[in-house]
Parts: sequence; C-alpha cells; structure tokens
Amino acid sequence: MSITIHGQVAPGFEAVADAMKANFAEGNEIGAAFTLFEKGEKRVDIWAGHADRARTKDWQEDTLVPVFSTGKAITALVAAWAVDQGWLSYETPLADIWPEFSANGKSAVTFGDALSHQAGLPGFPEPMEPSDWFDRDLIEDRLADMAPMWPHGEGSGYHPITFGFLVDAALRRAGPDGRTTGGLLREIIAGPRGIDVHIGLPEAEHVRAAEHVLPPRPPHLGKMNAEKQAAFLKAWSSPGRRGAAEWRSAEFPAANTHATARGLAELMGAFANTGMLGGERLVSPDVIAEAMAIRVAGEDRVLPFDIAFGAGMKLNRDSGWFGPEPATVGHYGFGGSCAFADPVTGFSGAYVMNRQMDVLVGDPRAIRLIEAAYQ
Repeated sequence: MSITIHGQVAPGFEAVADAMKANFAEGNEIGAAFTLFEKGEKRVDIWAGHADRARTKDWQEDTLVPVFSTGKAITALVAAWAVDQGWLSYETPLADIWPEFSANGKSAVTFGDALSHQAGLPGFPEPMEPSDWFDRDLIEDRLADMAPMWPHGEGSGYHPITFGFLVDAALRRAGPDGRTTGGLLREIIAGPRGIDVHIGLPEAEHVRAAEHVLPPRPPHLGKMNAEKQAAFLKAWSSPGRRGAAEWRSAEFPAANTHATARGLAELMGAFANTGMLGGERLVSPDVIAEAMAIRVAGEDRVLPFDIAFGAGMKLNRDSGWFGPEPATVGHYGFGGSCAFADPVTGFSGAYVMNRQMDVLVGDPRAIRLIEAAYQ
C-alpha cells in the first residue's frame, strides 16, 4: 500500500518522512502525525492516513487525537507556569493548600511529589463506579481521605489518572480564581497563542477528533502487586460509562488531552528553550530547570521499568525513549503517542496516532521517527 505524506519537511530532515512511510508500510498505522521544532523553528510537520477506523476520512492538518498520558507533560507545563507565578512551589505540602489531604499520614506529600508519582495514591483499591471519575469533588474527597499505598519517600508508583486530580486540586486551591488545569491551558497558555491542545475538548471541536483503535492486547505490567491492580486492572481503574462525547469534554489532566502533533511539539518547546514559547517568556529558566530535574529514580511500583521522574515528565537518561540526549524530558501516552523536549539541541517534538499498540513506553513507531529526526 502506497501512502502519501502530507505537510512540510525542512532540508536535511527527509529521513523523518521516510520513517513515517516505513511505519505505514509495516501495517502499523491508520492515521498519524509528527512535528519537530528546533529552537522554536518548525523543521518537520507531517501527517498521513485516515482519521476513522473505516479508513474513509483522511487525516487532516488539524485532526485532533486523544493522547492519553502524553498530556501529563502538558499538565506539567501548566504546573510550572503556576509555580513561576508564585502560587505555590514544588516543595509546598499539598495539605498547606488542601487541609483535608493531610488525613492518613499525607501531611508531608508535596506538590512536587504529586507531579513525580510519589503521593502513594496510584488508584483506588476499594470498589467504585467507573462513572465516579466524572465527579471531581467525589474523587478529591476520596484522595484526601485515602491512606498511601506505600510509605512517603520510598519511591514512585505511576498514577495513571489520579495524577491529574492531585495536580488540578492543588492548582485550583493555590490560584487566585479557582481556574482548572484545562482552563489555564485554554485561557492563558495555549488558547491565546492559537496552539491546538485541549484538556477538556469543547463540544464544537469533537468533529475534528480522530477515532482511535484499541491495542490488540493489554500491555505487559510485569509482576503483579496491589499498586498495579489499583492503577490499571480494577473495573473502575479508568473513567467510563458516560460515552465518548462526555469523556472528550471532561477535564482529566492526566489522561484525555486532545491535540495535534504540532500543538504538542510547540508547547514542549518551552521545556526545550528555557521557558520561551513563540518568542515570549512563558516560564522562568529557573523554574523550567526545577521542573526538568530528577525528583525520583528507580524501579517504579506500577510501571515495569526503572524510571526517573521530574515534575510531571519522564527523563530520558540512557533509555532511548526520546532520542540520544540523556537530558531530554517527555511523556508517552497509552497506545503510543509521545511528546518530548531536548534542552541541549532545542528540539521539541510529538508523535500522535489513532492505532494504539500494546507498548507502555517507547513505542517503536515513535522511536523510529525521533531517531530519524536526530539523524
């Protein structure tokens, strides 16, 4: 099957388009897009394939796709902006701005701990309805009351959904007007700059959203434990039973960001370029450096990897997940999407697609594109 690659590729980056063609030739794509900026200048912006399962609707320049946990990197940027505004610091205990959160020994858990998956609340072990996730106050009350699943300071355990609730609860309570993570992104960071990234997709934009195809099998989680079960494997571990439209419109800052590759790559440029975005200062260099510094590293209790987390993002180190530069930060999302920022080269990029694969981190399709960009 021949595939037409649409968009633009700067001289010297032709290998990236070839990499996308190879992904399609192997039968691993339905629709996909990849964008790369270098020091704020667009070098690659390409897309191909179809936006629907039936392959009747072409993927367009402005096709949106849910990127799941890749959106955690965008939530990390909103958090960094709030820290830079002086609303709170990464060392602020959550209980200082959310007194109820101190219950059951959580008084020492900081905003930075929540962003680096150290709060001990990766999911809910006790039964609930999947639709309960749509009730923000209910989920926050449960998180505030819950006892951590491991002692504070004893490593990370990936928080697939609760990450977003913890960060959003902190931002709303610390900020002057109670705006949500999605509201801050829409009204202050992305919206005024015309950047097509949304936490909580307006109903009028649903028509642009691609249909995604679930992975052929569940991803491998390694040796089972209570933390993994709560995070991923309970019947209520993720939001459900409200339909696709309500899920798209809801704000789950950890899990349902909708974006184009271009939008993600542009926003990640703030991490690649000391807080500059579109030629303007968004976040101070000091706060960007804090956000990108390792806060915890080692065997994660939920993901079957040795991982280093900063304030909301994974650090590349020697993993090769985000190219060859150890200082690169980024995030992958369920099914394969990713976004990354390299402060050494000034590269910021993103890969999005609608055919999901059973890879938790380091989807081969994304790695092929990233490696081609660096070549």
